[in-house]
Amino acid sequence: MNLEQYKGVYVFAQQVDNVINSIAFELIGKGKDLAEALGTEVTAVLVGSDVAGLANELAEYGADKVIVVDDPELKEYRTEPYAHALSSVINEFKPEIFLVGATAIGRDLGPRVSARVHTGLTADCTVLEIGDFPITPVPGKEQKPNQLLMTRPAFGGNTIATIACPDFRPQMATVRPGVMQKRERVAGAKAEVINYNPGFTPDHKYVEILEIVKSVADCKDIMDAKILVSGGRGVGSAENFKLLEDLAEVLGGQVSCSRAVVDAGWMCKDMQVGQTGKTVRPNLYFAVGISGAIQHLAGMEESDVIIAINKDETAPIFDVADYGIVGDLNKILPALTEQLRAVVKSN
Repeated sequence: MNLEQYKGVYVFAQQVDNVINSIAFELIGKGKDLAEALGTEVTAVLVGSDVAGLANELAEYGADKVIVVDDPELKEYRTEPYAHALSSVINEFKPEIFLVGATAIGRDLGPRVSARVHTGLTADCTVLEIGDFPITPVPGKEQKPNQLLMTRPAFGGNTIATIACPDFRPQMATVRPGVMQKRERVAGAKAEVINYNPGFTPDHKYVEILEIVKSVADCKDIMDAKILVSGGRGVGSAENFKLLEDLAEVLGGQVSCSRAVVDAGWMCKDMQVGQTGKTVRPNLYFAVGISGAIQHLAGMEESDVIIAINKDETAPIFDVADYGIVGDLNKILPALTEQLRAVVKSN
């Protein structure tokens, strides 16, 4: 493999029903950082049917180029045609780095594409940077510069692994939604648009979609919230979450939870913060009755301000909290809510 042929940072711009998923903008933001370190450009790959009109939105979030693969066979997501589209783009344009969001679609698509183009894939990354590999020089082994260093939690979050793919291209990774920051939108920004269609011939591997049934979820998307009041097992019961809801209402925020709460059936999965839930970056994060297991911290430690409320003064959550309150949440939350409500009314 001639590695010199591979140039540029490419991201898969996932869309469903002609609406771009926010992970695409996050990947473009991180892609810009990587591209600046390598002295190259960011290209978004937009796949679907009648999606050309979305290219400008990708440009406004920082894409220098947009490759549009537009075909009726790509109207709904199906593994085979989408994998064919992306692997064809990689074989034709030869990107040095290719990033995919670790969504349900991305986790299905990424491994299939990496296998087709004969490269590696690091899944569920939380940190991406350009550096030398091996990171620490090894006697007798060449240290290669300008490698994509892909960091991800391993062994249930108990350790962190940094992985590289120095001998094959592209260097591929799936990235957890909410971990990377999207850049400010620049209205009117333009990108070079390249239309590319490798051709699609349905075969026995093409799944036939008979019907699409969309469910209506009552849960709000916690990833967009600026203020989160999150509860753990220490809240005690589903009924006690009313205390958290009252506080969130006064603050104009939303309620979220830890995995233990979801496992207990107190809240829906969409409200879960953590390694097996969602990664959030609110301005203010209340951790109420949450011990602070590393799996939960992985999903919220990048919050601007963290306030922990727990009766156990040795709880690990206090190690990452900016402010901590030790005591009974059943007494603290009502008092805090009343004080804040009085402040809001006075203003």
